[in-house]
Amino acid sequence: MIKVASDPIEITFMSDELIVSKTDRNSNITYANRTFMKISNFSEDALLGKPHNMIRHPDMPKGVFHGLWKTLKTESEFFGFVKNITADGNYYWVFANITPDYFKGEVIGFYSVRRKAPEQAIRTIETLYQKMLTVECNDKSSNVGEHSWEWLMKHLQYTMGMNYNQAVLSLYQDNQE
Repeated sequence: MIKVASDPIEITFMSDELIVSKTDRNSNITYANRTFMKISNFSEDALLGKPHNMIRHPDMPKGVFHGLWKTLKTESEFFGFVKNITADGNYYWVFANITPDYFKGEVIGFYSVRRKAPEQAIRTIETLYQKMLTVECNDKSSNVGEHSWEWLMKHLQYTMGMNYNQAVLSLYQDNQE
């Protein structure tokens, strides 16, 4: 159970620390490394078998996860900036790389390796995510995540000439601290 922090603080970690988890096809956590447990403030028992979205921060647009699953369904890897919530209601930003996990040629789940997100990249992506949340707030359809993702893809193509993966990789690489 996640507690609500009255004044949430950002949890940071070192750039050489990697948060690693593995899920089954339904996104239930099957492995969490110690760094994940330390930063998220969840015990192994609290994580294993639970849906990975239990750490999804409410500031995250549904559209990002629409894009994530759309990408993973094509058995491609996904890169993205994600704001997560800790067990005690604080938060942390990551640069995530999620890849399919194969066994005998079949996708059996997903690996996620998360790195420290550069501060400048966070500032840039927060602005985009806020605009996506506005799109979502104004969209009363059942396809709110899809519409928000489409808005982001059009915006990035128009302003940067890139898709989401290209844009976030560029933001990450150009803002290494």
